[in-house]
Amino acid sequence: MDETDKRIVEALSAADSHLLSDMQEPAFFRMAFGLYRGRNAWVATVISIVQFAMFVVAMWMAWRFFHTDDAVGALRWGLPAAVFAIVSTQLKMTMMAQLQTDRVLNAVRHMELRLATAR
Repeated sequence: MDETDKRIVEALSAADSHLLSDMQEPAFFRMAFGLYRGRNAWVATVISIVQFAMFVVAMWMAWRFFHTDDAVGALRWGLPAAVFAIVSTQLKMTMMAQLQTDRVLNAVRHMELRLATAR
């Protein structure tokens, strides 16, 4: 805790002390599961379902790829397996942008609290 944080704690009344506890940066998994709450929870849920389905299909196709004997069969199963795996990973990574946005908004709220309690 730096000097500014100490001044904030001193400036807050007992009734407002809960504000400071809300401004701490949450842990990664708490932030990740926080994507499934709120107004846009349905978006994260749909992305997760589609991503999981694509991952399962990619693994099934990869299984078929490793059990084929000819080159045409390897291309038929291997190429789509790779594409599905890449798209599945990309879908999962789209959720990281929302995590970063939530972190920035949390920092902005903390800065607003600092400015409101500055002397």
